[in-house]
Amino acid sequence: MQTIVQISLDLIEIPEALATARMALHAGVDWLEAGTPLIIAEGMHGVRALRREFPNVPIVADLKTMDGGWLEAEMMAKAGATHVVVMERAHPETVKAVVRAGRDFGLRVMGDNLGADDRVAAARRLEDLGCDYVIHHIGYDERRGLAASGLPWPSPLDELRAVVAAVGVPVQAVGGLSVEQAMRTPEYGAPLVVLGAPLTIDPDAFKTAGGDLADTLRQICETVHAYGDVGPPEPRVEGAR
Repeated sequence: MQTIVQISLDLIEIPEALATARMALHAGVDWLEAGTPLIIAEGMHGVRALRREFPNVPIVADLKTMDGGWLEAEMMAKAGATHVVVMERAHPETVKAVVRAGRDFGLRVMGDNLGADDRVAAARRLEDLGCDYVIHHIGYDERRGLAASGLPWPSPLDELRAVVAAVGVPVQAVGGLSVEQAMRTPEYGAPLVVLGAPLTIDPDAFKTAGGDLADTLRQICETVHAYGDVGPPEPRVEGAR
């Protein structure tokens, strides 16, 4: 699929999320993500606000669903999301329920391997259960906990090639990457580049990062889009936006 730049709106107030999204899209970002903090703070209201403001832009609802999969996916589809996130650590029936909802409502399903003991095997399970994408993810708390103990944390890049090789769906790598590392993930076969905390969002304050963020995003988008077609084709779901 063509390389995609996605910004994770890890914010807790709708006006700031809309302003950041507006700036990001002007800089060339392709997809918006209603980040988990925004989902917790505003729920469907945040997704609805993004959909009203940006009627033709793909919106990922980062639900991190662990249970009640069909209902959560249905709610976000009706609010205007085009993609939802389910966790591999959930019961397989939950993943399958989200996948069924995806087919019912024209959603694309992103399966997240956060916290898995074997992230490569987890990615393969997510594809087998019907997910359209795999998110290869090293968690925020995991990284901070290891750092507090004086231990190095794993990078998503460590196993990214193995995850990409293990599945036939597009892959996204998330967690502790620098801007430069995030921009290079297409070189590993992962076409979906996500920018969020701490790259564009202050992870401790849930505020848009300082500096010339618009110019930084513009440069990132130009670099990522120059890779062109990377990895397997983007899945097509009947009825999806």
